[in-house]
Amino acid sequence: MHTESSVLLVATEPIPLRMDADGVIRVGNTRVTLETVVEAFLEGATAEEIVQQYPTLSLADVYSTISYYLRRRPEVESYLERRRQEAQRVREQNEARFDPTGIRARLLSRRQKENECGS
Repeated sequence: MHTESSVLLVATEPIPLRMDADGVIRVGNTRVTLETVVEAFLEGATAEEIVQQYPTLSLADVYSTISYYLRRRPEVESYLERRRQEAQRVREQNEARFDPTGIRARLLSRRQKENECGS
């Protein structure tokens, strides 16, 4: 015999992931990406630690995201690999357009000139 108050409603919860206009999967209504959460998890962070690091995330959404990753690892890994390849392609394009050689020296020189002018 069970009473009305002892019945637990089992319902399907929506996955807290959405794809933005650029094709990037984000968690909940935040700007935090799926790969950010997955990488933190793979580096050993707990869901609670991930929420501490990214306070716009809800703990429930982080747990759901980790669960989604664990249940669909091959698909998520494939998506993450495509994202890494895209990031590498963009990095190479930027380096071709803006030569990073000597940038540290140029920035330090600029800072030194600004400090001399400000003195």
